[in-house]
Amino acid sequence: MSGELNGKRVAVLATDGVEQVELEQPWQALVDAGATPQLIGLEPGSITAYQHIEPGDSKDVDLALADADPASYDALVLPGGVVNGDFVRAEPAAAAFVKAFFDAGKPVAAICHAPWVLIEADVVRGRRMTSWPSLRTDLRNAGAEWVDEEVVVDGNLTTSRNPDDLPAFGRTIVEQFAR
Repeated sequence: MSGELNGKRVAVLATDGVEQVELEQPWQALVDAGATPQLIGLEPGSITAYQHIEPGDSKDVDLALADADPASYDALVLPGGVVNGDFVRAEPAAAAFVKAFFDAGKPVAAICHAPWVLIEADVVRGRRMTSWPSLRTDLRNAGAEWVDEEVVVDGNLTTSRNPDDLPAFGRTIVEQFAR
């Protein structure tokens, strides 16, 4: 993966509790493909990534959500983590930020617990998607068709289940974002 995403800017929306590997591995896939990812945080400063339930590395936020304009980005990645997904979905500005990508027809990728944010943004109805298994009922109740597959692409939306799926998720988001 080299150069497919040259010149593309990708927003990566996360906060404290983001699953570290689900932030770092897609980020690296984007960088390796030539994209410029930016970490968008709910607040300025830094966030603490987690390795499941244990605190991991601190990550510097590139831009606070209040200062981020969806029109400035070509695509959006929503990494998982149960705390991250819950905190991000509780922020109305985050749901509006995510919805703007869908309204513009831009590609969006979400893994693990991140589809909670998609539910809050009201963009899953009629979509075929996957997630961490505990979100199955939430997604179905929001109108999505939930499937247990490594990676699911439905139009401009790419979803994946968990850290085991990260190699396929990374390859797929590069392919989808290159279109």
